[in-house]
This record gives sequence, structure tokens and C-alpha cells, in this order.
Amino acid sequence: MTTLIKQATIISPSSSWHNKQADLLIEDGIIKEISTEVKASVDHTIEEKDLHVSIGWFDLRANYGEPGEEHKETIHTGLKAAQAGGFTGVGILPNTTQPADKATTIDFIKNRPVKSTVERYPYGALSEHLKGKDLAEMADMSSKGAIGFTDDKNYVNTSLISRGMLYAKTFNHFVSVFPSNNYLSNGHVHEGIVSTKMGLKGIPVLAETMEIEKYISLAAYHDAPIHFSTISTAKSVELIREAKKKGLNITCDVAAHQLYFTDEATKSYDANFKVNPPFRSKNDIDGLIQGLKDGTIDAICSDHQPHDIESKRLEFEYASFGIIGQETAFGALYKVLKSHLSLEKIIELITENPRQILRLDIPKIAEGEKANLTLFSPSTTWRFEEKHIQSLSKNTPFIGEELTGKVIDIIV
Repeated sequence: MTTLIKQATIISPSSSWHNKQADLLIEDGIIKEISTEVKASVDHTIEEKDLHVSIGWFDLRANYGEPGEEHKETIHTGLKAAQAGGFTGVGILPNTTQPADKATTIDFIKNRPVKSTVERYPYGALSEHLKGKDLAEMADMSSKGAIGFTDDKNYVNTSLISRGMLYAKTFNHFVSVFPSNNYLSNGHVHEGIVSTKMGLKGIPVLAETMEIEKYISLAAYHDAPIHFSTISTAKSVELIREAKKKGLNITCDVAAHQLYFTDEATKSYDANFKVNPPFRSKNDIDGLIQGLKDGTIDAICSDHQPHDIESKRLEFEYASFGIIGQETAFGALYKVLKSHLSLEKIIELITENPRQILRLDIPKIAEGEKANLTLFSPSTTWRFEEKHIQSLSKNTPFIGEELTGKVIDIIV
């Protein structure tokens, strides 16, 4: 199988072709030739307006439901959504009815027969059954390919996190935490003027920042790495920035949709705007963008969380938290960030940086290398409609939104 990519602008700082237009010839999965013009008989040609190519995008966190919640998402449909979103690799979270807390489940997720070229990287659960009481079989899961350990958005007591950080450190892994205080986060939307007007209990900024302060202290005490997932407040950025200045081994990410919507969107009482962490204020988004600009925030993820219609078509306070996000991630984040960051920097946040956090090899765009590529048009504006959804679930507030930056294809 031979594929010719015609006149694409290559975005890859490690390549001699960075920011230059070229033809790329892919033969049996290998980049055979890169030149100003490739002359060859091929099976397939890709030629699009404003065509760009980068190394394959990587999504740090996605929930796929399987095993146990296949009515929300299967590995097959989840990977279809990832491909539609331009991702060639996905970190799959363990938060399912049958959680990935054993080596056998990690093996199942990695090797489940699915027709997809998107690469799977499962996280192992930090605690048994995601109960937050006893450590799961971390070493066994690591031996089967677990990329890190997390209980996702389930509450974990501080003692268990502390022991987990030390244990993960012994085999060069990290613990990922969702910073949210269990006692302060039992609301529905961001605590502020909007929550007051809506008559809904709010989730204060403090619920996130006090947990970040606690885990920063643990990282310093143990000299162990920790990753903060889906931060949402300007104050969180300030705390992590100062911790990094002290040399602590801390990384963090933000979900694409957190950069796009504010708490004003929740005034519609549409449960598709109910996410955790909640959509925050404009000031918080400004702080997040500044954190991306100065390198405090390391990566952007989709935080893809599918739910069936019965979980969302409810009164706001009873609906489940979370939205699907892989298909809309790039269009949303590029629309927001294109006036603040260079295209090169934006691509870095969804390619190299996520892989560096996970200590994975970074693909290269060079002759003789295995193809791991995302093709996209950054200038294309498009309206996201239900017909674009590849996920099994439809819980998204982006239907009808005009986005900027469209995925064309992936080649792995």
C-alpha cells in the first residue's frame, strides 16, 4: 500500500522540513521519501487545501466504558472517535464498571481485537476496584503495559496517594490525580454569580486549589513525580508555576473544552454543559491560556467521557458529569488559542508533551521512519454536527458550534 501526501506543510521542529511544504511518500507504513515533488505510482493520494502534517496527536485521557459499560462506549467506537479527532495514540482511563486494576484487564484493553490503527495506552487503577482504600496490583499492571496509575475522578485518601507515589517511583512510573476535594466539590456548576442565579450548589475554586497544594507538598516530601489532570482555575496555574520553579517533578494538563466554554454556558440548564471540573470564569480561562503560553501547563487532552442518553436527559442536578470530546478537541482548542500561541506550540501540546509525560518514544517525520502522522487543515472552519460523531454516545455541547481547524486523516 502506497500513499502520497501532496504539498503539505510539515510541522515538526525536529525535522529539516519544519515549516516547509513537501510531498511525503508512505509505503507499507514507512516514510519512504520526503521532497519538494515526489514522482511515483501510488495507490492513494491525499491533496487538500492548506494541508498540514505533524507527528500523530496523543490524547492523555479518555474513558471508553469497556469492559462493563459497553452501552456508553466500546474500545472500537472510542478508537473511531479518536481517529476522527486526529489522535494516533490514546491514554485509556481505568474508570469502568470492571476497572483496570489487574494485569489481566490491562492486557485485555491493549490486545482486544479491534480494527483500528490508533495505539492504546491503558492506565492502571491506583486502588483496588477504584475504592481508594488499598493499592491495586501496580507492579503487575506495569509489566503488562500500564502507562501510569490513577483512580480518575474518584476520591482517594491522602495516605493511599502518598504510598502510591512512592511505589510507582520504584519502577519509573507516576501517579495522576484529579485535584478535587471530596467535601467541597459536591456541587453542580462553578461557584459564582451564575450558580447563585441558577439556584444550584456551586463547586468553588478552593475545591481544586487546596488539593493541588496538598499534593505539591507530597511531591516535595517524597521527591516523586505527580501529574495533575484537567486543572481548571487560574489559581491552580499559579500554584503549579511556583512549584515548578522550585524544581519539583510536576506536570499537568487541561481539557480542550475548559478553554472554550465559561460558566455562562450552564445558564441554559442543558446537562451537556455539566462537566467536572465545571466550566469556570473568563478570568480562569485567561489564567489557563497564560499557563499554556509560559509552559506551566504541559499538555491538552480531550477528557472524553461518554454517557448514554438516560444519564444526561435529566434535571441538571441529577445528570452525570462529563462530555465526549475527542472529535471536537482540536477544532475547539485551535479556535481559542490561535491568537495566543503559534501553531507549532499548539501542536507540541498534543504531540510531544503528552508522550514526554508518559515517557513514550516520540515519532519522527524523516525518511525511513515508521509513519505516525496526523493530517489537518488549521484554517478550515466547520460546523460540528451530530453526523460527525463517531462515539457511541452523543453527550456534547458542541453540536452547532463553528470550530476552526479540521482533521483530514491519520496514518499509522
